[in-house]
Amino acid sequence: MPSPAPFLSAWFALLDSEDASRILDLISDDFSFSILFSTGGDGATDFHGGRAEMEGYLAQREQGVRTHHLLTASANGPDELFLGEVRRSGVPEASFVASARLDESGKVRRLLIGRSPALLFA
Repeated sequence: MPSPAPFLSAWFALLDSEDASRILDLISDDFSFSILFSTGGDGATDFHGGRAEMEGYLAQREQGVRTHHLLTASANGPDELFLGEVRRSGVPEASFVASARLDESGKVRRLLIGRSPALLFA
């Protein structure tokens, strides 16, 4: 069965893989993003920018620890929405939402992700 958000499904599958840097092949020349990453309490970091900042985000991530799991998703034209759960060693750790706008060639132009352990959907 095809994913209701094929681009973001592929994005998170690559992010969870051994070679997460391959997501850089999926971004457009005018790519910009923001990832608001909360670890709970008052702590949150807003990673944002373009390609160079995404490279920095990827470099600081824990590798092979967290996985992203689809709860529900949708797509409308060039826009995709994805509600998911982050698991650490199989245990739910946080919920996240992601939105992407793709260009005509299917690469991502805009990416917005929010993550919080304060609310689990499962």
